[in-house]
Amino acid sequence: MLTSLLKKYFNLFFVICCFCFVNYAHSQPKHAISMYDTPQLPHDFVSLPYANPNAKKGGTLKIGAVGSFDSLNPHIVKGRSPWQLRFWGYETLMGRSWDEPFTLYGLLAESIETAPNREWVEFKLRKEAKFSDNSPVTIEDVIWSYETLGTIGHWRYRGLWKKIKSIEKTGPRSVRISFNEDNPELALLAGMRPILKRSQWNDINFENSSLEIVPISTAAYRISDIDPGKSITMERNPSYWGNELPFRKGTLNFDKIKLEYFGDSTVLFEAFKAGEIDIFREGNAEKWETEFNFPNALNGKIVKSEIPHGRPTGMRGLVMNSRKEIFSDWRVRQALIEAFNFEYINEAQNAGRQQRITSYFSNSILGMMEGEAKNGVLELLQSSDQIQLPGTYEGYKLPKSNGSERNRANMKKALKNLNDAGFKVVEGKLQNKQGRQFKFSILLRQGAKEYLSIVEMYSSALQRLGIDVQIELVDSSQYWERVKKLEFDMAPYARDLSLSPGNEQYLYWSSEYADVEGTRNLMGLKSPTMDKLLDKIMKSKSMKELKSITRAMDRILMAGRYVIPIYHNGPSRIAHKSNLRYPTKIPLYGDRIGFFPDVWWKAD
Repeated sequence: MLTSLLKKYFNLFFVICCFCFVNYAHSQPKHAISMYDTPQLPHDFVSLPYANPNAKKGGTLKIGAVGSFDSLNPHIVKGRSPWQLRFWGYETLMGRSWDEPFTLYGLLAESIETAPNREWVEFKLRKEAKFSDNSPVTIEDVIWSYETLGTIGHWRYRGLWKKIKSIEKTGPRSVRISFNEDNPELALLAGMRPILKRSQWNDINFENSSLEIVPISTAAYRISDIDPGKSITMERNPSYWGNELPFRKGTLNFDKIKLEYFGDSTVLFEAFKAGEIDIFREGNAEKWETEFNFPNALNGKIVKSEIPHGRPTGMRGLVMNSRKEIFSDWRVRQALIEAFNFEYINEAQNAGRQQRITSYFSNSILGMMEGEAKNGVLELLQSSDQIQLPGTYEGYKLPKSNGSERNRANMKKALKNLNDAGFKVVEGKLQNKQGRQFKFSILLRQGAKEYLSIVEMYSSALQRLGIDVQIELVDSSQYWERVKKLEFDMAPYARDLSLSPGNEQYLYWSSEYADVEGTRNLMGLKSPTMDKLLDKIMKSKSMKELKSITRAMDRILMAGRYVIPIYHNGPSRIAHKSNLRYPTKIPLYGDRIGFFPDVWWKAD
């Protein structure tokens, strides 16, 4: 009897121990986190795989940009702040490795811990983490940053805040964030918010700040000089808290980075040719081959580098504002795509050297496959009650011309689609049933010469259809203000996409963000099917499931005919001074945030 009782209690004790061990194993703090796979780098890694830990420190890097700025706060809707400040002036709890699709390593945080199903995540701050004024980064700063950005910050931050059930201090250097929905990506996104110094913003209107507040930084660089609207100089903080952090070894190597603004791309290129700035990116393959024959390039002071990558093409072209009645019919949008003579324009712009973008996720494993939708993609599309536009199930293909200027076959197709949509040509003018001529404007920023050349050729074709097209050239501030307020008919469009699409996709395609000021959903897409797919992408458990979702999304976007695609750039083409260096190991994402200027250095 005693032996039986002892065995019973021993078994119970064993079960309890196993249960505790299992829970501990699931909840153990770690140095990194990945969406699907195990992080590639161990806890004792020396540096990121694409960084040179022996890179030389020092020197000044001069960078050029087109436009201007009127704010130093990159975290709010108001104003135009240099986008670089988001990345060069602020650290996040976790840092991203650009050699892995979605893996984060500790930055301000020394560890990350999650619940078994990632219903909560807990971060522990490093003891050494400090702001640029040498004050410690505190849990109170973290909580304030998340709440402030999530409620009055830029739209890119508000989506996460809506999914947070609670955020609470759990120790002197620990904070736990609990979520109100089943979404495993949230644990990663929670580590990617910039941390601001709470006390700096006491009694200051955060959402209306402009140039009067120079931000206190958590990053290696801090602003040292400002010429309003013209230039910003950032200096590397010699007391930067992360100098010895493995994640930062071989990165942030320049003593100073000066960002200068120019009126247009031509002036910027001339400044580069004269040696006034150190680097120039060329997206045009024809110019890359023919226009880099100036003295400094011929004598070796300037070199040309091509940086490959494995990320999606994303989308680039002319977006139609479907909120406007004139663009609300898919047949009209299809007609405008057919009237766009890509083959002729590509020859004129690039000597035919660049390939056309075929879909939003093309050039990657996430892109739609040719032909009819099958298997998981088909099931996802059929699970919605929404009637899909033609081309969704079949697989949408862009029209092709024979390369001649007249583009007769496609122009006939365009006219038929316009007729089907209720328009007809009367005395050389395309009119609706009420007799009003089909007319719209294309909004362009002054200095956007590539797009100006494209739309001039395009508008000539549209005029042959009886369409009245006006090209509106406005200065940079007007352009961005109008785009932010959605006050345009058609405008240039660029949307970069990654190999780890997630919650940011809501900002790009969801009905919720279709009509808000500052939205990234410029086309005004409102699709119940897309909204369901966006919900699913957050809960995907494997790369296989993710691929089915993105391929279904790709079909909806292409069949929606919201953007007239132009060409993708292929590898990054970077001309730079010969004393600038970068590692031989190129990250999976290529030339993107985290590569330049992060792992570059000056040789002398």
